[in-house]
Amino acid sequence: MTDLPIPDLPTLDPPAHGRLIDARLHLLDRQVLDRDDVPVTTVDDIEISDLPGDGNAGGQPAPVIIALLSGPVLGTRIFGGRPPRSRLVTIAWRHVQRVGTTLHLHIAGETLDVAWTERWVRDRIIGRIPGGRHDPE
Repeated sequence: MTDLPIPDLPTLDPPAHGRLIDARLHLLDRQVLDRDDVPVTTVDDIEISDLPGDGNAGGQPAPVIIALLSGPVLGTRIFGGRPPRSRLVTIAWRHVQRVGTTLHLHIAGETLDVAWTERWVRDRIIGRIPGGRHDPE
């Protein structure tokens, strides 16, 4: 068996500021945890800065992540298409503390709009059940 030559892979210059992240590998469909390690949501999409031209070629700056987007995307994953931007909730990238197996935020999840449905169910449904406003003894 003869070894086939492996083509040279393109080399990327290290970013001047920050870290090079593969969005599909490191961000999409990852769980987001707040500062108390409580699950908040999962990342459905990202918002990046606009780039003139073709990205990093020719010394142009690499795109910068502006925000993580989360929302009701199950229907679009099954039937195709994209959810309207107005249906996605934004988590600013400045709130991300660490990127790993999960994304860790340095703020409480209660302060984010992404948890409004859970707060609504807690306050309007669970809270009206007798004994629903306190932990079981």
